[in-house]
Amino acid sequence: MEYLTLFLTFLKIGAVSFGGGYSMIPMIQDEVFSHGWLTESELMNFIGVAESTPGPIAVNIATFIGSSQAGILGALCATVGVVLPSFIIIVIIAALFRTFLKNRFVQGALIGIRGVIVGLICATGLMMSLQLVFFTGEDSSFLFDWRALVIAAVLTGFTLLMKRLKRSATPIMLILISAALGAVLYMI
Repeated sequence: MEYLTLFLTFLKIGAVSFGGGYSMIPMIQDEVFSHGWLTESELMNFIGVAESTPGPIAVNIATFIGSSQAGILGALCATVGVVLPSFIIIVIIAALFRTFLKNRFVQGALIGIRGVIVGLICATGLMMSLQLVFFTGEDSSFLFDWRALVIAAVLTGFTLLMKRLKRSATPIMLILISAALGAVLYMI
């Protein structure tokens, strides 16, 4: 039964989410909490690991959650569930690509969806930032994590410096810097 629940939950997430993995995070969060699969801090850790491992973030999160709840078969069920709707839609679109994209209703819908995607990604970024710096402890107490704020400030400064030097701060650079800062600051 747990396998079916994982599959159907992530099938629903994959079917109604547009805009990639980051826009799926709020829905994943709602589903995970409603099923009682993870705590807020566990989900934040899973998101952090999913961001730093290769592959799409939604697939990584689904795999991690499925694995944590029902082992390897659970990971497979959750992963197939989140990927299946996109796979089916892409196969259909590939078959009808030219005709499909020329349709003015499809173009209008895609333009409308863009705004929602930007909003979801911004809301997710804000929510994750607030949860990182100001979060509720296991006993429902409010905690301020100055180390997370220092890491965020250093990464922001580094990104701005790289832009000023007309270079880009690659995700790998940012992950390595944040990992090193986290290791140093959280050992203090």
